[in-house]
Amino acid sequence: MSVTRENILAELDRIQLPDGGSLVSHEMVRALSVEGGQVRFVIEAANPEDARKMEPIRAAAVKLIEELPGVDGVSAVLTAHAPAQSAQKAPPQKAPAPDLKIGGHPKPQAAKIKPAGVKRIISVGSGKGGVGKSTVSANLAVALARAGKRVGLLDADIYGPSQPRMMGISGKPQASADNQLLPPEAYGVKVMSIGLMLEEGQAVVWRGPMLMGALQQFLTEVAWGDLDVLIVDLPPGTGDVLLTLAQKSELAGAIMVSTPQDVALLDARKGIDMLNRLEVPLIGLIENMSVYVCPKCGHEEHVFGQGGVEAEAKKIGAPLLAQLPIDLETRLGGDEGRPIAAGPGVMSEAYQRLAGRLIEAGVI
Repeated sequence: MSVTRENILAELDRIQLPDGGSLVSHEMVRALSVEGGQVRFVIEAANPEDARKMEPIRAAAVKLIEELPGVDGVSAVLTAHAPAQSAQKAPPQKAPAPDLKIGGHPKPQAAKIKPAGVKRIISVGSGKGGVGKSTVSANLAVALARAGKRVGLLDADIYGPSQPRMMGISGKPQASADNQLLPPEAYGVKVMSIGLMLEEGQAVVWRGPMLMGALQQFLTEVAWGDLDVLIVDLPPGTGDVLLTLAQKSELAGAIMVSTPQDVALLDARKGIDMLNRLEVPLIGLIENMSVYVCPKCGHEEHVFGQGGVEAEAKKIGAPLLAQLPIDLETRLGGDEGRPIAAGPGVMSEAYQRLAGRLIEAGVI
């Protein structure tokens, strides 16, 4: 039986530290390699003094891994971040160096999170992918900003971030002196996304706890400033991100996006059921890709069916916030980083009406 990295991390996660955490939960295991039956890793402490105290923990870790089937030898080394300084020679306190690392296990929190200065957090979700949820999120954010609202847009689709492309933003965000990420701004909207931390085409290979930790960081370690609303573009489905957002943050409400297609509505109903279970208010539904209008002859074609979302909204007693048609310019604008809501035209006016409806209803 061959040993794997997952086997090693699972065993090291059993070793408890004095504060109640583990080597894995504190991300102290570095440079882990498994070659045949040979296992090597580094235990990185905060400073040399802590490293000296951790020798018994290092020895316990080696013994634990040696007992795993398939392990022939173990090498574990203690190291530290930086040299310790004596109290007499300690320099004046400075702000911590900027740290752009995102991810890791979530930290314990005493209460639900709402960033200081943010009045409301509203999520935009969908039961399945491909229904235009991110397009709606970006254009709604821009339309609200044009209506005079202070808006932030958080791309919480960790595995498939698209807001940097849609909002025309590139480059890693800067960090403030107090180690807060500074969200770049486009079209009057402050934007943050894991996509700004990655090279184009680079995949995020994380399990659920890492996603939860990243979302917690985006809420607590980003300098959002004063916002009327923070729009959270969720990943499709009913997974960890929505669960974490609903349980760990002060989520004011959710908007559900779907096409009229029966398959999309099946999944949208599951998303709505999850919102009900989590006691998150459903602000309303948006029917996207409701109709295609031929630009040459004006003929209307209901490619994905007709009236499905409207009927569902009536059935559950929720507002139908908008019916948005399939539109080539909207797609092109998203690909080119210029949201359709930022300019003139029929689709821009549709998003302005959607933003105005939410403002008039007191949602934002």
